[in-house]
Amino acid sequence: MRLWDLFLLVSTPVVIYGLPSKQAPFQVQPENRLLSPDIDDFIEAVLADWKSPGGLGVAVVRGDDDGWQIETKGYGYATLGGSKVSEDTLFCIGSNSKLFNVLATGLLISNNSLAPRVSWDSKIADIVHEWELRDPVASARSTIVDLMSHRTGLPRDDLMYAWADDIYSLLARFKFLRPSTEFRDKWQYNNNMYTLLSYLPTVLLQSKTPYTQYVKEHIFDPLGLSSTTFFGKVAMESGNLAEGITRDQVNRTEDLFGQGTLRSMPYWIPADGNDGSLLSGAGGVIMSVRDAATWLQTLLLKGRNPLTNETVIPPEIVEKAATGVSVVSGQAIHPALSPVVYGGGQAIMAYQGHTLIEHGGSTPGFRTQIARLPFDNLGVAVFSNDDIYGDQIMDIVKFGIIDKVVSLERIDWNSLMKAAAVASYEKVLSQKIPRPDNPKPPTALWQGQYKNDAYGEILLCLVGLKWSTLPECLQLIDEVHTTLPGVINPSIPTLVAKWDKIWASHVLLEHFDGDLYNASALNSIATDDGFWVNRQARDEVITAEFVIGEDETGFGLTGGIWGAGPGVDPPNGDTVRERAEVWFKKL
Repeated sequence: MRLWDLFLLVSTPVVIYGLPSKQAPFQVQPENRLLSPDIDDFIEAVLADWKSPGGLGVAVVRGDDDGWQIETKGYGYATLGGSKVSEDTLFCIGSNSKLFNVLATGLLISNNSLAPRVSWDSKIADIVHEWELRDPVASARSTIVDLMSHRTGLPRDDLMYAWADDIYSLLARFKFLRPSTEFRDKWQYNNNMYTLLSYLPTVLLQSKTPYTQYVKEHIFDPLGLSSTTFFGKVAMESGNLAEGITRDQVNRTEDLFGQGTLRSMPYWIPADGNDGSLLSGAGGVIMSVRDAATWLQTLLLKGRNPLTNETVIPPEIVEKAATGVSVVSGQAIHPALSPVVYGGGQAIMAYQGHTLIEHGGSTPGFRTQIARLPFDNLGVAVFSNDDIYGDQIMDIVKFGIIDKVVSLERIDWNSLMKAAAVASYEKVLSQKIPRPDNPKPPTALWQGQYKNDAYGEILLCLVGLKWSTLPECLQLIDEVHTTLPGVINPSIPTLVAKWDKIWASHVLLEHFDGDLYNASALNSIATDDGFWVNRQARDEVITAEFVIGEDETGFGLTGGIWGAGPGVDPPNGDTVRERAEVWFKKL
């Protein structure tokens, strides 16, 4: 269980005092280093305790009247081949990209030459004419702030978008997404809204500048973030891109923290084009901890270049991003933590009485944390390529560094995180309901074509106990044992479909009882030694319920598939369609 999942760390608007105006590194004795020998030992011990096959990139910066103390270092392995992590190793930083998106939006807002001008409170409907949501209130009233603070009423719906999508095809389908709350009622994390925000430079500028170019020209280059990029090809050609490493076929009952079969995960965006990808604004940045150190200094300096002292991002924009708008968690879950609020690409909270502004990031194979304590003039970035336990490892290391550098009470986050992971797994086991010994058969085979207007079409083919004879299923049936090795249980009626989504390549529906099926999203990954399968959200229980209706036949998905926010109730209703988070009708 990630600490982000527990409370989503965040922080509040701040005024920073006593920071050096220009970068002036100074020499310190080993025992006074930010990454001191005992911190090195601590980090290595954490990696060993979690049996991490990967490594960490760590950046720590601290400023005072004497100048900046800047330290960057690598620990563990960047690749399965044994290459070590260094300060120049590149990591996909995932949703830590969102802050660049918000700050780029702020730069557009501060651009006096724009006509007409826009503000944080500008309505999206007035800027993007294709914008339309199912909720007419949210459709008419949503502002830039609503999108960046995740309060439109929409859940995540991360499985709606595919590699073939662009911003136009995505926008056209927003109106078909079912809201999970009223407008501005709850905080609900949403990548789609950040994809839309990344469209604003193209919409507002006469030059129609792509988002990735705009950020490079206005943020990356002026700050000297020379290795930071949106493009996997650039990162791979540098020779510094880490491999995401995951653990496959782990017997978690025997050893929850075992390594199983180690797998290298391919770079998650297969083709990012000249202008980036659909998710560049939500999660596309690739960065080293060397550049992260400069980025942390810039944020602590409220937008100034730490080398030149020139303002790259006006301070009010940095402050706006770190101003709480939505409540992520109204209650603290640990005595050292406060409730959490969210601004724009920034979470705001207090840690042991100290203001903490941070965000996490997650893409296949990578986990990142970028945090700062503004009143302590301290910034910490921790990047991991451990796909399974990277979140926990990063939080443990981040808090360990903060405790040491700020001279706080040393909290044993390692033990707390391991206990939370065990408790989470035991809870999952206790909630799983075994398939009945004599399950009722389904009322139909349920194979065929289905459609959700937002998620698209899906062709369900019968495999397992019986095999489909539909002509359109023959190719899938021919390749399923190759592309999904060890997945199909021949004793259970099963439906499988290819699904060209960013986070999944297939959907698997295993019969449970009657017209209820257990649903899984799978990602089939090709290697030189054949295919292996990465299960998405492996601890969630997603249910597909089929029904033949007078007006419409189809199936509804429930159990969290839409990714609603914490504290959001599932849909209610008397029919399968009314209860469904996502409804697919039979074609």
